[in-house]
Amino acid sequence: MQDGIVIGEGVVLDARPASFITRAMGAMLDFLVIGAVVAAVLIVGAVWFVENAVLGEDIAAIVYVLANVVVMVGIPVTVETLSRGRSVGKLACGIRVVRDDGGPVRFRHALVRALIGVIELWLTFGGIAAIASLSNAKGKRLGDLAAGTYAVRVRGGKPPSAPVVMPQSLAAWAHTADMRRLPDGLALAARQMLGRAARLAPESRARLADDLAGRIEPYVAPGPPTGTHPEAFLHAVLAERRERELAAGQRERRRAQEQAELLHRLPFAVADPPR
Repeated sequence: MQDGIVIGEGVVLDARPASFITRAMGAMLDFLVIGAVVAAVLIVGAVWFVENAVLGEDIAAIVYVLANVVVMVGIPVTVETLSRGRSVGKLACGIRVVRDDGGPVRFRHALVRALIGVIELWLTFGGIAAIASLSNAKGKRLGDLAAGTYAVRVRGGKPPSAPVVMPQSLAAWAHTADMRRLPDGLALAARQMLGRAARLAPESRARLADDLAGRIEPYVAPGPPTGTHPEAFLHAVLAERRERELAAGQRERRRAQEQAELLHRLPFAVADPPR
């Protein structure tokens, strides 16, 4: 199963589902915040009603029901709708509730999640939600399944790496150079260095580039033009290797297709019947 969101252009966006522990921590923080707010409101309200002597049994029952509706449904729906899927707990834990297609949640999504959450979160103290979340590949609880949503991580993911680009000044040399296969560890080290070069200290960056360029140069003949910067040399080698491997893969795929077509033809060179 693929963790990600496929947009219309066929590109998979990185949207890793939040783990059960992260979601549980966010829910606990939300409960603490809501509990603190409700406790403060109840204390102030109780003092006011007692002082004004207007708190009869009927009024107390109505206030109790309204308070439960506000706490269990009103507050979660309002917060998730206005924040587009984030609450205090989710913000602290770096997660967000999104639709299955990656879009922001709307009022109806938040309402469905909150209504079902009354049973699976409040009345069962999160037991049903925990079982459902642990049983689902994306960590969905019942409210998420009904609303078509799930929680994703919005921070803590792998930072994007800088792309490997062929320097124009080295393109002609790289296309004609003889490049032997690089050891996997060496090629990976060069790619990682270029990916985080902008975040390295200048001294460390220069030292790593010189070291990697010196280790890769014996695998390339002829060597790069005199005065080539080590990082430019690494970019050129890795970019050319990528293009050559891509071309080789395409040739192999075409050859496999041709062989498959040949095997499906009728024997003795009899032409296939028209389709």
